[in-house]
Amino acid sequence: MLPERLAARVVLLDPDHRVLLMRYDDGPPNRSHWTTPGGGLNEGEDFRAGALRELAEETGWTDIPLLGEVLRRSLTMEYAGRLVRQRERLYLARTDQPRREIRGVEEMHATDHIAAWRWWTLDELDTTAERVWPVGLAGLVREALAAKS
Repeated sequence: MLPERLAARVVLLDPDHRVLLMRYDDGPPNRSHWTTPGGGLNEGEDFRAGALRELAEETGWTDIPLLGEVLRRSLTMEYAGRLVRQRERLYLARTDQPRREIRGVEEMHATDHIAAWRWWTLDELDTTAERVWPVGLAGLVREALAAKS
């Protein structure tokens, strides 16, 4: 049985419904992939608090409220040199700034092996050949937007 890791992620949208993703250039089995900001929970931390903390660490932004949980999933992945079973929750959030710039967290990105970040349109997510976690992210965003309207 694999060790369990709890994690929380944020599906952050800008006013034009672009999604902020971070790129990790990992070796197998994770390989290079784009994913939403987030990561493992600290001891005793709940999922919502972990999502906000991780978003602040990876972007420097502390002014983003979570709008609600949009997905719970479990996956097997490599973390810290070993395979783990990660249980994670994803939360929807919004920024009112189009293509908001990330500044001042370059050292954290280097430490966490975040190779790049960018804002993706839903159409780009639908057509990219690059690996995006979670699979079907554009559809998840569309469902969340439809539920909010």
